[in-house]
Amino acid sequence: MLDREAVIKVARLAKLNLTEEEIELFSKQLPEIIKFVEKLEELDTENILPFYELIQQETPMRDDTPEEGLSREEALKNAPEEKNGFFVVPRVVSTE
Repeated sequence: MLDREAVIKVARLAKLNLTEEEIELFSKQLPEIIKFVEKLEELDTENILPFYELIQQETPMRDDTPEEGLSREEALKNAPEEKNGFFVVPRVVSTE
C-alpha cells in the first residue's frame, strides 16, 4: 500500500480535495499504476516509429483577408470599466 501521506501530498499538489474513502482507495490503486508504468518501461521501443495521424486530411483554410474591425467605442461599450480608451483590469503581475 502506498503511504497515506504520499497520496495526500500528491492530491495537494494536484489541488484535489480527497475524502477519507478516496485517500484509502488511491493508497491501494497507485502502487498498481506505478507497477504498470514500470512494466511499460521494460519494452524495447528502439525501432518503433513515432505515431503519426493515419488520416491524411488537410485542414480547410480560408483566405486571410483583412476585414473591418470594431471601433474603439464599440469594443469598450460593454466594458465594466474603461479609462482613456482602454480596458481597466485588475493587476495580475506582482511588481515586487
